[in-house]
Amino acid sequence: MNLLLLGSGGREHALAWKMAQSPLMDALYIAPGNAGTADYGMNVDIDILDFEAVKKTVLENNISLVIVGPEEPLVRGIYDFFKSDPYLASIPLIGPSKNAAALEGSKDFAKEFMTKNNIPTARYATFTKDTIEEGIRFLKTLSAPYVLKADGLAAGKGVIIPHTLEEAESILKEMLLDEKFGTASRKVVIEEFLSGIELSVFALTDGKNFHILPEAKDYKRIGENDTGLNTGGMGAISPVPFADSAFLEKVKQRILIPTIEGLKKDNLEYCGFIFVGLMNCGGDPKVIEYNVRMGDPETEVVMPRIKSDLVKLFQAIGNQTLGNTKIEIDERATATVMVVSGGYPDKYEKGKVITGLENVTDSIVFHAGTKQEGNDIVSNGGRVLSVTSYGDTLTEAIATSYASVDKIDFENKYFRRDIGKDVGA
Repeated sequence: MNLLLLGSGGREHALAWKMAQSPLMDALYIAPGNAGTADYGMNVDIDILDFEAVKKTVLENNISLVIVGPEEPLVRGIYDFFKSDPYLASIPLIGPSKNAAALEGSKDFAKEFMTKNNIPTARYATFTKDTIEEGIRFLKTLSAPYVLKADGLAAGKGVIIPHTLEEAESILKEMLLDEKFGTASRKVVIEEFLSGIELSVFALTDGKNFHILPEAKDYKRIGENDTGLNTGGMGAISPVPFADSAFLEKVKQRILIPTIEGLKKDNLEYCGFIFVGLMNCGGDPKVIEYNVRMGDPETEVVMPRIKSDLVKLFQAIGNQTLGNTKIEIDERATATVMVVSGGYPDKYEKGKVITGLENVTDSIVFHAGTKQEGNDIVSNGGRVLSVTSYGDTLTEAIATSYASVDKIDFENKYFRRDIGKDVGA
């Protein structure tokens, strides 16, 4: 069968790497892909938000299954576009409907969904510019620090955590009155701050049944010891030491099962990945956010730990037979270190020639922001490469990844040197 994977980052390279191991796959097309995905299939230079261009690619290449990597096409309704088109309706697309994708596309929708389905989360309220005074009053009922979230998609930058009431009031006004995040912050969700340790849990569902995938912990800040600006992620580990079987059973019973049942109850068509961002609050999981796709760089540590045929699982989702399948997980640990352009997440330069990739033999290098220029692979984004390794322990996996990172070079290369240290790895 011929498959089409939409996206261009490290997540998509990791998915392509995993899918290419399946004997069920004849050809893989990646749109638009990057220099790394080209090793596993054919990159197709289209805009994945142009659904007519996606349709043309599907029909011209006899595609049997489409996998959507990033969130924006899902939030914009690519699933619905396929289902309503007579030429595409029979082709399974891995990803939820537009209404279900609001779990990520609207923080307010997600919080309402959790409240309605008794899924543990932080206390919250939602405000617009017309109710800003009520928002300020609500802030005064909370203790510092405060959590302010733009309701819509804001490229991972729509969450601000002010540490004083005055700062929180000022930022609320910037978000609502000045549209600090554009239309995404026309509504703002204010939440109580949850104390604990973050982690992410993932599931694969056909809308009725689900498999839990390996959990992961990512590192969002640019600086070591979690300092500086938020990024798309500077590294990740799996498994997460404090997420033992008892904790993960709580996640399954209190969060994943009610989520799937809530989607069914509301007739929200959902097939694909569910990403639950969690806080471990003294042994109890609480939901910070939902994403309707895999995370990046978490995918780079989760995919290597899945021993089962991913394409077979995708097929089962398309056939609504996921309940008849099993998933096998590699017990080894994985760790990834993200190598980024100096200056990221602020200003940075592209087009830097990357050297030393051929010297990496003990790790998997997933490309995030790269492109081919002649015989050279050059940087083409803020996050450039993700270097993933296996180990019998997390400590071993992390050490191997750092040894491999040292073999790669490009001008103004930067990476964090403390991935996993906070959990004793």
